[in-house]
Amino acid sequence: MRLPLRSFCVFGNLITQKKTAAVQWRGLSGAAMRLVQFRRLGDGDGIRVGVEQGEGLSVVDLKAFDPSMPSTMRELLELGDKGLECAQRALASGQCVVDRTHIQLLSPILAPEKVVCVGMNYRDHCLEQNAPIPDEPIIFSKFPSAITGPYDDITLPSESQEVDWEVELAFVIGRRGKHIKEEEALSYVAGFTVANDVSARDWQMRRNGKQWLLGKTFDSFCPLGPALVTTDAVNDPHNLGIRCLVNGDTVQSSNTDQMIFKTAALVAWVSKFVTLTPGDVFLTGTPPGVGVFRNPPAFLKKGDVVECHIDQLGSIINRVI
Repeated sequence: MRLPLRSFCVFGNLITQKKTAAVQWRGLSGAAMRLVQFRRLGDGDGIRVGVEQGEGLSVVDLKAFDPSMPSTMRELLELGDKGLECAQRALASGQCVVDRTHIQLLSPILAPEKVVCVGMNYRDHCLEQNAPIPDEPIIFSKFPSAITGPYDDITLPSESQEVDWEVELAFVIGRRGKHIKEEEALSYVAGFTVANDVSARDWQMRRNGKQWLLGKTFDSFCPLGPALVTTDAVNDPHNLGIRCLVNGDTVQSSNTDQMIFKTAALVAWVSKFVTLTPGDVFLTGTPPGVGVFRNPPAFLKKGDVVECHIDQLGSIINRVI
């Protein structure tokens, strides 16, 4: 979002603070949009990029509006402002609209270069397990092959008996950067979406030397969606209600204001070690209420339906098979 300009102030330090805040919250194109990836029903494997006319409404087909535009979100982000400005024009035109009932919604990002995950990043989640507040971000990863769509099935692997849920705020990188300053970091973020960091606790906590990767990266263990909501469309990503429901029962309910390391800090920290590229996905941690810390512990079983919801972003709903 763009911060509104406040009353003129002659004091130089206040002006400087405003300029810094404007840099932090500036989106890539200044456009408030809900970007999606989809497949037209009956169109085989053809992937398209679109813009929702509103949450849950019909979608403007970007490539139908402008054939020069790419077919995937990652390629669109690689175009920078040019791609997002075209998406804004397409949305404003009201042309090339596809009815929601004629599409299959996919993950807003497929095959990113990186899926960066953050552990122990909610204060209330640390309290839940009597763990200290981390001094620096705890970073791990999922393989990109774990990503699945907002309404696709979660497949229980035969290798695990302790598959758990984790609703998370995710964000997607919009432009390339290394050693990014925290005060400039949000200008590298294309937008936000909803994630479920599905986790096999037996593999995460007891197997494979207690390395987290294998327990986090089974196929279908990263549902994402329903849309990539651009930064300018989110009032404050660090003040959003965040919930997870299993079979209609609320199991997690918190607010993203509980995050210890917020979006800008995470971008700055991770970019010290690796170059961030358009399409990279960050999962920012989960609030309390996960199954493993319940008494007795509770895990997902076949037939369960998991809904992860974040205010202003929407819901992903996945059946367990």
